[in-house]
Amino acid sequence: MRIALSLTVGACLMGNILAAHAQFTPPVAKPTPETLFRNQCGTCHTLDASEPPRQGPTLSGVIGRRAGSVPGFAYSAGFAQADFIWDAARLDAWLARPQAVIAGAVMPYAQPNPAIRSAIISYLEAQK
Repeated sequence: MRIALSLTVGACLMGNILAAHAQFTPPVAKPTPETLFRNQCGTCHTLDASEPPRQGPTLSGVIGRRAGSVPGFAYSAGFAQADFIWDAARLDAWLARPQAVIAGAVMPYAQPNPAIRSAIISYLEAQK
């Protein structure tokens, strides 16, 4: 009887401790579009056209720019056939599956989450 009572009291105490912890645990902050860009894209791309290119070209002014047109950047061969202007829909497709948009593109990134792609694209649009 004592053991059963001790286990019951212990379980109640543990339940109260967990409930109290949950009550005082702050929620995890949702990353901002800027943070998403910095963490997902910033290693390979810059938003400052005056900086030298990284592994990828600058994304300064990418919305409305012809694909493969940053002067001085050595694009992969597929970009020679890319005859389009970057817009939100094209960027969304690109971020989801780059090689499906431009065959032979060298970009080791793909983002399956449409909400993250949308946040990054909105951030790029705001940088004009």
